[in-house]
Amino acid sequence: MPPVPVVAARPNECELTVFPRSDDISMSAMTSCVARAVVAPKAVAKRSDAAKKVSKPSAALPAGAFAAASLAATPAAFAATEAISQTADGVGVAVGGVVAAAAAGGLLMATDPNKRREDMMSTTGGDEAASVRNYFDTEGFSRWKKIYGETDEVNKVQLDIRNGHQQTVDKILGWTAGVDMTGKTVCDAGCGTGSLAIPLALRGASVSASDISSAMVGEAEVRYNEQVKAGAKAPSVAPKFEALGLEECSGKYNVVTCIDVMIHYPTDRVNGMIDHLASLSDEKLIISFAPKTLAYTILKRIGELFPGPSKATRAYLHAEEDVEAALNAAGFKVTRREMTATSFYFSRLLECERV
Repeated sequence: MPPVPVVAARPNECELTVFPRSDDISMSAMTSCVARAVVAPKAVAKRSDAAKKVSKPSAALPAGAFAAASLAATPAAFAATEAISQTADGVGVAVGGVVAAAAAGGLLMATDPNKRREDMMSTTGGDEAASVRNYFDTEGFSRWKKIYGETDEVNKVQLDIRNGHQQTVDKILGWTAGVDMTGKTVCDAGCGTGSLAIPLALRGASVSASDISSAMVGEAEVRYNEQVKAGAKAPSVAPKFEALGLEECSGKYNVVTCIDVMIHYPTDRVNGMIDHLASLSDEKLIISFAPKTLAYTILKRIGELFPGPSKATRAYLHAEEDVEAALNAAGFKVTRREMTATSFYFSRLLECERV
């Protein structure tokens, strides 16, 4: 299971896992991502002097972070004003401390959880799917193209997210390593830039890869063609790349995959999404999602207090038992589970078979 905030074993250090804004979560998804901050002994040495000034925000500390930290203005909790981490955009987030996080929980839960969702949808007449499409066709595309690429022009957080996402992809490829994929039909819904669809196609599968973003799926097709041009053996049936939302996917397939996408689906829509994906699969369904726990919910709300300068999509966490119940209702049982957990990427992966 995902790690929860813990006090580090070494004296005078503490660690906090914090969700930044959702466009920094690979999901998605989820695809989820966190920012980690460790308070060094040097910072603790200044604690007593700094604690006296806790009533006055530091210039480097966002007002929201200061307000949360002030709820627990004790020496033990003062680490909240000392820990600074970065989001996937490289934007500083000044928040930390296990005690401060616990004390801030009440304040965070009292804030309006739908505000960011409403702001995000304001330009699309309330259509959240359209806002997600717009984001990944514009500023989100350039960001995630780098994260899911091979360029060195990424910061440490983006590199960690890249590695986490790749670990999830590698686990799926590992599950299919002993299977002859030649002629197997695969629907990769929400394919992004093709990190899973392309290797499955190069193993001989007949792949239908789709994404709500035409920019993302277009990049996937470019990367596939580049690999074939570079010498990779093309499958007998070339993969099909289409700009489609999940609900628009149709047909019947041996395997349906949907990786780091559920993070964009609210709870009231995710069951319908799972049911639709299940209706496309004759044999297997492989999905991943950002797991919902009390700790993650609080930490995600902390991250939402510091959205950064760019527009972001809303991130949704999902309880594993709810996801599994939806899978069971759709006629599937979970046969394998994996958890990918890096410093900034957390994702629960489920392999399911039709009952």
